[in-house]
Amino acid sequence: MLISFSLALVIIFALTYAFVNGMRDSSSIVATMISSRAFHAQTALGLTAAAEFLGPLFFGVTVAKTIASNIVAADVISLEALTAGLVGAIIWNLITWYFGIPSSSSHALIGGLIGAAVISSGWEAVRLSGLVTVLLALFISPLVGFIVGFILLKAVYVLSQSATPHINNFFKQSQIFTAVALAFSHGTNDAQKTIGIITLSLIIGGQLTDFNVPLWVVLISAGAMAAGTALGGWRLIRTLGGKFYKIRPVHGFASQLTSGIVILCASAVGLPVSTTQVVSSAIIGVGASERFGKVRWGVAGDILTAWVITIPVSALFSAGIYSLLRFMNVSV
Repeated sequence: MLISFSLALVIIFALTYAFVNGMRDSSSIVATMISSRAFHAQTALGLTAAAEFLGPLFFGVTVAKTIASNIVAADVISLEALTAGLVGAIIWNLITWYFGIPSSSSHALIGGLIGAAVISSGWEAVRLSGLVTVLLALFISPLVGFIVGFILLKAVYVLSQSATPHINNFFKQSQIFTAVALAFSHGTNDAQKTIGIITLSLIIGGQLTDFNVPLWVVLISAGAMAAGTALGGWRLIRTLGGKFYKIRPVHGFASQLTSGIVILCASAVGLPVSTTQVVSSAIIGVGASERFGKVRWGVAGDILTAWVITIPVSALFSAGIYSLLRFMNVSV
């Protein structure tokens, strides 16, 4: 299959986004494992990378279809605009990674797509009804994570109230299952965002006539994110793993189980969610369930601010990049 330079460029930036996404979001998955001392850092990252790679291979491409079909119109948006959208998302992800701010890679991607689509083709390039559904999923899922985490820890304490201190060994050892489930759910949701973008670019570039994801797209998207995960994001691991409160094995177990359930349920119905948001809110919910004063709410407030500004800032970045390319008369 021969592809144009413009299409190749979109694929390259989409895989770069997947790599950075894996590098950033790995911290969300392994932070509680490492902080509760259930696993060594490299073991945690290795397990996470493997599970993330397998996620999209076994769980289908419903989220990818949402990304490709429900945000921007394939018959209106250009490959050049897709490139600008991806670059805008990548820039914001790298900025927040550098400063250790656990903002949402998913929000950055949505913002990047919107900014590039609107500046290049106007609002007719945006599918508003589908976008509203996606935004609702992104903003409601953290609240669900908080509530489920809050309730789950209460249930765990009720069920283990007569247990001996050895129950901590159970919570520590059980994290191999909850952590793998969380990493698997991350792969099912986040890798599919890259799969959706690449498939959309293939449709725009005339390589596909409808949404029919080639296996090679799934493999390279999952592989890029798994590679990013294996490198880890140490600044964010420190934020999620220690700045909220001192995480013990029971907190790691409850927050991982909560996050995995929420993300897998969203993936099953094709809704893209932010792993960083869900995991952060689950950690906060679990801590608040034990004692509201346990959580350092100032850190949570800083993260909430990053969540709120990510979509408009990444949209401005991508719009600016597209405008610069047009001003310089650069064709990608």
